[in-house]
Amino acid sequence: MPRAKKRSGRGGQQGNVQPFSDEDASIETLSHCSSLSERTSAAEEAGETEEMAQEDFQYKLKVYIDSTVDKSAKTRQVALDGLKTAMATKILYEFISERRMTITDSIERCLKKGKGVEQCAAASLACLLCIQLGSGIESEEVFKTLKPVFKTILNDGAANTQARQACATSLGLCTLVAEDDIMDVYATMESFESLFTHLYVREDGSRPSVNPQTTQLHTNALLSWALLLTICTGSHIRVIAQKHLSKLPHLLENDDVTMRIAAGETIALLFELIRDVDPEFDYDGWEPLCEKLNALATDCNKHRAKTDKRKQRSVFRDVLKAVEEGDFQSETIRFGTERMVIDSWVRKRTYDAFREFVGSGMNYHLQANEFIRDVFELGPPMLIDSAALKAMKSSRLERHLYNAAAFKARTKARNKFRDKRVDVGEF
Repeated sequence: MPRAKKRSGRGGQQGNVQPFSDEDASIETLSHCSSLSERTSAAEEAGETEEMAQEDFQYKLKVYIDSTVDKSAKTRQVALDGLKTAMATKILYEFISERRMTITDSIERCLKKGKGVEQCAAASLACLLCIQLGSGIESEEVFKTLKPVFKTILNDGAANTQARQACATSLGLCTLVAEDDIMDVYATMESFESLFTHLYVREDGSRPSVNPQTTQLHTNALLSWALLLTICTGSHIRVIAQKHLSKLPHLLENDDVTMRIAAGETIALLFELIRDVDPEFDYDGWEPLCEKLNALATDCNKHRAKTDKRKQRSVFRDVLKAVEEGDFQSETIRFGTERMVIDSWVRKRTYDAFREFVGSGMNYHLQANEFIRDVFELGPPMLIDSAALKAMKSSRLERHLYNAAAFKARTKARNKFRDKRVDVGEF
């Protein structure tokens, strides 16, 4: 006969259960207090760690700011790059606002006395500084100091070409952010016009010959001019269209693919703006322009690189739609729980200009930078707690399954277009 199994503890017979004593209660209370104190101390330690990390980060930024006036060009370059990375990836308004004039003086010094790469880094840092400060008195003070330096380098034919390229791009974005007088905006646009109009076909039908670096300078000037075109008044857009719309198509014949693409996007932008001002706008050279755009959208010239042709065809298909139908191929940008639709050439030019400086930190700035959110009409920044952020992230298994399914579908699709060769044995 099998023996009955004995039970001990709370799972045993009721006759063996001991009553809950005061000593047990005190032990239970002590354990709760102990766990609570452990959680509290852990939270305090986490807060202290975060505070220490923030202090270390700010200390590094102070070292970078001090190093921008170092005698060594290499040290100054490292300091400028460090500040650029910090401003592109974080929101540092309070820290920078207190030191904005010190940073501005350092940028001015590097632009005037630096060479080449250092001037490029300083020009980019000026843009990031204005983006951090936003549109207001603080950024206006910064730009008021730096604008004459930008224009001096831009118009100096003997200056370093790379520095002139960087100043052309930075002057455009800083004007968009910090310029408070529309007449000064028009004056800056004329400075850009004096550069890229050199590539227009001359009256005798000849084309100017310039080196690739100068062509890139003219391309940057054209893109900055197009960026400022997005904030012009309707009457000024009419003047611009009458003056430039018949000449811009000549830039589509340039040998440089970057210039051709910039010219095409600028033409699409100008058509979009003039049609908003005058829905009945009629362009005399519409048919020749469409033929030229269609040729670029289907370009098969063998002397051009495959990547250049692929990129060019993709862009000019969209440009042709914009000119013929007034259509735009919209694009959705996702960041966090939000999304933004790029639904016009105006938005695209503005987004591309900011992304050129912010780079991979663009999504973060779209989430947290009040000025950029105001530019794209996203409203005030949304506050998301860590629990909600964790819930939004997919698990590792879900990502693995999704990637596996995508890989399988991609392989099947490719196999349909691959040659099915059969090995033939030797006789």
